[in-house]
Amino acid sequence: MPSIGSFVALGDSFTEGVGDLYPDGTCQGWADRFARRLAAESPGLRYANLAIRGKLLRQVVSDQLPAALGLAPDLVSIAAGGNDLLRPKADPAALAASFEQAVAALRAAGTQILLFTGFDPGGFPLIRLVRDKAAAYNDGLREIARRHDCLQVDLWTMSVLADRREWCADRLHLAADGHRRVALRACEVVGVPVSEDWREPLAAGPDKPHWLAARRDDLHWARTYAAPWLQRRLRGISSGDGMLPKRPDLLPLEPMGA
Repeated sequence: MPSIGSFVALGDSFTEGVGDLYPDGTCQGWADRFARRLAAESPGLRYANLAIRGKLLRQVVSDQLPAALGLAPDLVSIAAGGNDLLRPKADPAALAASFEQAVAALRAAGTQILLFTGFDPGGFPLIRLVRDKAAAYNDGLREIARRHDCLQVDLWTMSVLADRREWCADRLHLAADGHRRVALRACEVVGVPVSEDWREPLAAGPDKPHWLAARRDDLHWARTYAAPWLQRRLRGISSGDGMLPKRPDLLPLEPMGA
């Protein structure tokens, strides 16, 4: 494992940790879990998390990137663009070009990058409609990782995350075990030793629901989660409006179990 004394995480709700909560109700997420494991191997590690839910790629680049460059960390993780892809006019090629500008700036500053591709949305109704665009965007991200010699966590190939038990009821955010598995995958990519395997199959689950029951579940999801999201979109409101990063400064992080 390369020597890493400082780590900054950039992005949206995925990296903020929505869906994986501490006992006090604040967000944990894969990045906190990964940072704790990294701290166990790199005593004195300093960690900042600038991610905020609902942010578009351009907001990550304009707001979080300059702050990260100012902190001058050894390692930066960046996962962004998923919120953009949910918009009808999203252009995967244009998003990838913006993403590459951020990567180039970080690499020019001497920072190693942990780059994330997006999830495969094919298992969820409605959201699967953006699958082709998501796949095209991921192809661009993989090429960026190759060109700039980035570490890469390919979420698309994590087939264990196709199980709906790894997701929250909103079908947009990973549940706690999903975040745990992503943290383990990130450790594998960076070279942090772990005693668990993110590939471990889940225990046998309940039988697949009857078609009618599944459609009722879809309708409940649409009313409870999709409709409010669409209303916020129409009003130009983001779930992260007014929020500040949960960990804006590089501070030591005591190693704990992840």
